[in-house]
Amino acid sequence: MPVYICPNCKNRSVDVDGFEGLTGSAQPQCRRCGFGFVFQLLEDFYPAPSTGFLVCDADARVLAVGRGVFELTGWHDADLMGQDVATALSLSDGEAIEVVREWGVRKLGQELDLVTRAGIRKPVTVDLFPAYDDDGGLLVGLTPRTA
Repeated sequence: MPVYICPNCKNRSVDVDGFEGLTGSAQPQCRRCGFGFVFQLLEDFYPAPSTGFLVCDADARVLAVGRGVFELTGWHDADLMGQDVATALSLSDGEAIEVVREWGVRKLGQELDLVTRAGIRKPVTVDLFPAYDDDGGLLVGLTPRTA
């Protein structure tokens, strides 16, 4: 059965009744907080409490920003929406994103740096998950780490 995670409240759910939108009758949304996106994972994933999530389209442009991203980066949702995620966050290496998009495989534990809104380089662990639907896309998890 598919496992879903909410990029906003990090609630994990298993779709046993079609609520997450597999029936096509309702827009996928989080059961707990009502966030407009839930992301399907092949396996369960337990993010750190300080992890922030971004949902991207098939071209790696930001579609939705979950809790924790502002606290980590200083960027507001409106600043990131529609932007290429690697460019908007000035990630030190965008190759992992391209691998996930091209091959449809997840890449966990990528140790990269991003640049905050204040121009500070911050070390993060990046977890990347491909979308398993026809639209493609990407879930990006950013977790701060100590240098």
